[in-house]
Amino acid sequence: MKNGFLTGLFVWAICLLNAQPQVRIIPKPVSLQQQEGVFLFDKSVQVQAPVARKDVMGVVNYFTNAVKQVSGNTLPVKTAVSGKTIRFHIEPTADVGTEGYRLLVTPAYIEIRAGKPAGLFYAVQSLLQTLPAIRTNQVLQIPCMTITDAPRFKWRGMMLDVSRHFFSPELVKEFIDLLASYKMNTFHWHLADGAGWRIEIKKYPKLTGLAAWRVDDWGKSWDWSQVRFNADRSKATYGGFYTQEQVKEIVAYAAARQVTIVPEIEMPGHSEAAMAAYPEYSCLPHKHSFQESGDFYGKDVHPNYCAGNDSAFIFLQNILKEVMALFPSQYIHVGGDEVDKTSWKQCARCQQRMKTEGLKNEEELQSYFIHRMEKFLIAHQRKLIGWDEILEGGLAPQATVMSWRGESGGIKAAQMNHDVVMSPTGPLYFDYYQGDPETEPLAFGGFNTLKRVYNYEPIPAALNKSQAAHILGAQANLWTEQISSHEHVEYMILPRMPALAEVLWSAKESRNWSDFNQRLQPHLEGFEQRGLRYSKGNFKVDINPQVVNGKLLVSLETENEEGVIYYTTDGTEPGTGSPRYEKPFEVKGSITVKAALAIHNSMVRGRPAQQSFTLNKATGRPLQYATPYSKYYPANGPFTLVDGIRGTTDAGKQWHAFNGTDLVATVDLGLRTTAGSITLGCLQHYGQWIFFPQWVTFEVSDDGKQFTEIAMVRNTVPVADKAPQTKDFTARFDPRSFRYVRVTAKNLGQCPKGHPGEGQAAWLFCDEITVE
Repeated sequence: MKNGFLTGLFVWAICLLNAQPQVRIIPKPVSLQQQEGVFLFDKSVQVQAPVARKDVMGVVNYFTNAVKQVSGNTLPVKTAVSGKTIRFHIEPTADVGTEGYRLLVTPAYIEIRAGKPAGLFYAVQSLLQTLPAIRTNQVLQIPCMTITDAPRFKWRGMMLDVSRHFFSPELVKEFIDLLASYKMNTFHWHLADGAGWRIEIKKYPKLTGLAAWRVDDWGKSWDWSQVRFNADRSKATYGGFYTQEQVKEIVAYAAARQVTIVPEIEMPGHSEAAMAAYPEYSCLPHKHSFQESGDFYGKDVHPNYCAGNDSAFIFLQNILKEVMALFPSQYIHVGGDEVDKTSWKQCARCQQRMKTEGLKNEEELQSYFIHRMEKFLIAHQRKLIGWDEILEGGLAPQATVMSWRGESGGIKAAQMNHDVVMSPTGPLYFDYYQGDPETEPLAFGGFNTLKRVYNYEPIPAALNKSQAAHILGAQANLWTEQISSHEHVEYMILPRMPALAEVLWSAKESRNWSDFNQRLQPHLEGFEQRGLRYSKGNFKVDINPQVVNGKLLVSLETENEEGVIYYTTDGTEPGTGSPRYEKPFEVKGSITVKAALAIHNSMVRGRPAQQSFTLNKATGRPLQYATPYSKYYPANGPFTLVDGIRGTTDAGKQWHAFNGTDLVATVDLGLRTTAGSITLGCLQHYGQWIFFPQWVTFEVSDDGKQFTEIAMVRNTVPVADKAPQTKDFTARFDPRSFRYVRVTAKNLGQCPKGHPGEGQAAWLFCDEITVE
């Protein structure tokens, strides 16, 4: 009896050991066929590899070290072996490109074939994803399978901002490890910005002696007035920098993981830190620098390098010489974004440069600056890449554009036959919230959830095939205004990084949100086991209005695959006893919808989603625009102005926006309707270049062709009023009957004098049209 029990237990254990595990690789391979059986890592396993090739052996050593970390066993590596083997082959005829691979796993051997070491490395990542995340005493096993795989895009990246907050070399290496584990190949290192200089430049020691340190009063704000430097560092207590030896070590660390580091040295703007140390290269007269007064260097600093000063270019070229000696990357990022040209307009040397070079305006002066830096980089066999503002005034001949202000800059550059890396704020700014702000760590703002990242398509529909070929790929950016800790960095990139990795590697037609969610689960468990902080999911419910056949319907949505939505329409708190959401429901009067998520029949903690709807005679009625609204502020689509929801001071929600153009919208009420007032709501947000209209006119018509003006309402709020605020432009009149309403809001046209965007197109934000 005892022997029979032990025999049965042994058979059960063997069956359990050989149970077919499910392969859940991220990013999803181009082709994967799983077969019966597993490859077991017993004591006879050896590795066969061309030991004379250092590039291949680097990958082999990475693999054997990873196996040792999880099992404690060291795999022997030989040029010729017999028996149970793991074979690494470089074959130029593998026909999978420079980063693709072929992988075959059988019970007797594993065979990896690739044209380049990068392909071998990515095959290794696929293998490692089938192994435990941490040390185990269990026998390792890999499911039998056949994989043929290659990436869709060349540029698969992430950016880390170390200027606003400095992070240790250990965190940078961890960041690179995560990139490599999901087959991403580019680490954009934002090393210099207005908040701090982070790389040692031996020729200019004050860049790290002074510019790497600031007063530790940043707090939760990103206001430049809180960024201060002083000459003797007596009070500048926060900061840090990477020595050149540390940089060399990190570059080598990344190269061993097939990650290229693209360094960014910001210019000509966002350079307050550098100007704190070397003000002679700014437009600010040297006698006003803190070096003579001993005062703090704060909000009154000129943030730009002086484009009229040849010494400033020599300064930057000398910096880039040292940078290029450290980074072998083909690309050098020069920033070029958000240049406040006020100092250039007031600088005699910059104005003289414009005259000498025949430049029409400061935008062309910026183009001159970028052109000049590009010539220098080309002379050193490098390529210039910059944010999409480098398009202003004319794009440098061979420049690559990184499009962050939406995709329009990238589209324009690709149509000009320039290479592009897509990096739009939505959805690729990972400093934005990924779940309900009520329950999430502090973020910059915005809302880029895991699903929105996963659903991103880097190639815009506006591009034809030849233009689309210029889209190198995409990257996500982690700006760190609100991120100061190692754990917070992890939280903001996980699990959004794996989602983006799949977008950039896997075939577009193979991507599936539900399938990705299932494959993601063991990765989340692995993060947990390794002590990595990550977002456990978006528990937010989205309340989305839609107009169908003149009816206002509300749909409730969640990204959480396990969630069940409960809701109320009377303003009370929802619970499991409330109505369960099944399908869109009609709004027939003014109501307040509250909705919350339940997981496994338990309500998720936190404030429920809430939205009030106020109906009037225009709600849900057909609407036509004479001028299109900006695609960057779609809100709830073409019915935003009549969806029953009022815009707030949050510019990112509920508003339709017009850049330099007027709003002209016509509402069809369906039948002749009696009313005595018409209202248009508008937003002013000085800091975001949004201004109230100069005036609003209201017109009515019976036939939609001949209109009669009811009233013109002029704006009474000064354009210089910087407080974010909303205003109703309302026309009140004796009640009359009409069918059509036409509302025209006159854009301010240009940002006013003294504004950072002086002379550039102003924004007009509108919502909602109310007829009562």
